[in-house]
Amino acid sequence: MEIQTGNNITEFILVGFPTRPELQPVLFAVFLTIYLLTVIENVTIIITIKCNVRLHRPMYYLLSSLSFLEIWYVTVTVPNLLNNFLTQNNKISFFACMIQLYVFISLACTECVLLAAMAFDRYIAICFPLLYSVIMNNTFCLQLTIGTWVLGFSVALVKAIFIFTLRFCGPNVINHFFCDISPMLNLACTDMSFTELVDFILAMVIIMIPLVMIVITYICILWAVVRMPNNQGRQKAFSTCVSHLTVVIIFYTTTLFIYARPKKAGPYNRNKLVTILYSILTPFLNPIIYCLRNEEVKKTIKKSFVTLHGIVLGSLSFPTTK
Repeated sequence: MEIQTGNNITEFILVGFPTRPELQPVLFAVFLTIYLLTVIENVTIIITIKCNVRLHRPMYYLLSSLSFLEIWYVTVTVPNLLNNFLTQNNKISFFACMIQLYVFISLACTECVLLAAMAFDRYIAICFPLLYSVIMNNTFCLQLTIGTWVLGFSVALVKAIFIFTLRFCGPNVINHFFCDISPMLNLACTDMSFTELVDFILAMVIIMIPLVMIVITYICILWAVVRMPNNQGRQKAFSTCVSHLTVVIIFYTTTLFIYARPKKAGPYNRNKLVTILYSILTPFLNPIIYCLRNEEVKKTIKKSFVTLHGIVLGSLSFPTTK
């Protein structure tokens, strides 16, 4: 029995990446490798932070929350893309498309706010080190993390409701590899000027306000670092901020290009490439960036692998008999 949605369309066709048939297995292998590595990297960071008492601090608590988000971020889109490569069945039902759109937007909005929360944590740690343990206590850190998720999913819900109420009459071909806002708006057959306006305003709110907060906090951080009396303190402060700032630049640059536009985006293939950067490659690169720039995390992960390697060798060794 079909559920009546008020639309003539009950399913969509995702164009994905149309290439020659012999290239499909290659693309499948590339995206599968990136997906598995992304999950492994982020799970490793979560386990490392969880199992090491030295890392039980707000900075790493927020980092583990970001890693948890990144796992779901790629899981929303990549498995379906991999299935399309294998089966060549690019169809997706109307409701599955709406669910994918909502979850993906929710995670993107949450990451915007979470990156701002991480910048605030660095601001307190560098500008008010004596008050850091008082301000960034466990209760506040938990409230801050939950608040980012609630705010992200709430803003995305409003955006998704407005898109869901649009009427789709045909065609039903989405020029993308998953259900995103702009490709969906391109297919609507009703007046969507108000929906576009709401989507643009919410996008600017959820993107620009956290971004402005991040810029302000880093201006204050830079001013505090410049006034530090010794070079060692400056280097330590910069090392804790460079990785986060790198992630912010990559994520916000691509996100602003896709979402912070008052009109629906044209069906250009370049949008797919930019989307790959922030939706697939960024979650893959984030753990690498944080590990390379953060000596404490890098040393802890190395120590964990050495310990695990010793345990494995110990379990495989057999006692010698005289």
